[in-house]
Amino acid sequence: MRSRKEPEPEPREPRAGVSRRGFIRGVGISGAVGAGVLEAETQAPAQRPAAKVIGPGPVAITLQVNGKPYPVTVEPRTTLLDTLRDRLGLTGAKKVCDRGACGSCTVLIGGKAVYACNIFAVEAQGKEIQTIEGLTADAKPHPIVKAFVENDAQQCGYCTTGFVMTTKAFLDKNPNPTFEQVEEGLAGNLCRCGTYMGLRRAVLQAAKEMKGGSHA
Repeated sequence: MRSRKEPEPEPREPRAGVSRRGFIRGVGISGAVGAGVLEAETQAPAQRPAAKVIGPGPVAITLQVNGKPYPVTVEPRTTLLDTLRDRLGLTGAKKVCDRGACGSCTVLIGGKAVYACNIFAVEAQGKEIQTIEGLTADAKPHPIVKAFVENDAQQCGYCTTGFVMTTKAFLDKNPNPTFEQVEEGLAGNLCRCGTYMGLRRAVLQAAKEMKGGSHA
């Protein structure tokens, strides 16, 4: 009896993708690369210069405020606002929202308006700080302060000093602003009483009075 001849199997096409040999080879290469990166990351901290660490206890610092040095000891977590008010007795900057949202605590650092509640006192070392007390120390009122009074640019008073300091920084940078520029320049400060029209008129008046003269 003649046996039936089995059909020959059809040749298989190579499967797409990575072969086992290629996979093992790839793992070896990636492992070597990963080891090199890990080694570099492990060695990197030893090559970096050691960072200066202060705290966690109180540290002695000196703040330059309104042209005078103020030695003070504070914890590193203490804000500039709390240091000015509670340690130095400079209460012109108001503590209202305490989260950098209203601008009532605005002071100038290096001529730039900043929220004193958003910066640590230790960060302000070596920088010139100006508060509202620095504008009202003389017997003659500063043109900005005078303009605020004459234009009824204040009601409850909580936001007033922040607006005055913001105006000082704004006019030092833009001494001849338009009404629209004033509106934009004061956008970082909030007046809950809504005296915005008086505030803007005060800034324009102060700009006119400050022209041709130097007012620190």
